[in-house]
Amino acid sequence: MAWRFAANVFIGTTLVWAVLREIGGVSPIWAIAAMIASTDPQVDVAARMFRSRIVNVLVGAAVGLAFMLFAKSGEWMLPIALAATVLISAYLVRVPTMWRQAPITAALVIASGLSLQSKSAGIELGLTKVAEVLFGCFVGLAISALMARVWPLPEPAATLPDGGA
Repeated sequence: MAWRFAANVFIGTTLVWAVLREIGGVSPIWAIAAMIASTDPQVDVAARMFRSRIVNVLVGAAVGLAFMLFAKSGEWMLPIALAATVLISAYLVRVPTMWRQAPITAALVIASGLSLQSKSAGIELGLTKVAEVLFGCFVGLAISALMARVWPLPEPAATLPDGGA
């Protein structure tokens, strides 16, 4: 499985890098990280990770945008927003796999605005980062599904009732 995962990561990284290089001005780092987190040699695992990651990215983006638009900007906005994102993800959305992704995404959105000291520029940059992550997730799942067809994993060996193979 390690060889298959390595192949998934190689192909996915190459694809993400090539596509985002053509767009220009977009760093592939967040997309590559999301692709790696969303790929797996077993397609069912990749699909579960994909779903969980997408849900939590959208939660984080929504909370981050809400805080950017409606909260007073200040040094306490980021920790309060991230704590709120964790609580929303944990108690309202309840998709526990990849639940850490929600506050990470909220941090991307909010920190973009804080670093640029502009809500509109921050929102634009934050949403660009979210789009990169979503793109990486889609590539990770697509590569997992493609590789499952091209290079199927061997079936696990059946064991005999006495414990022998």
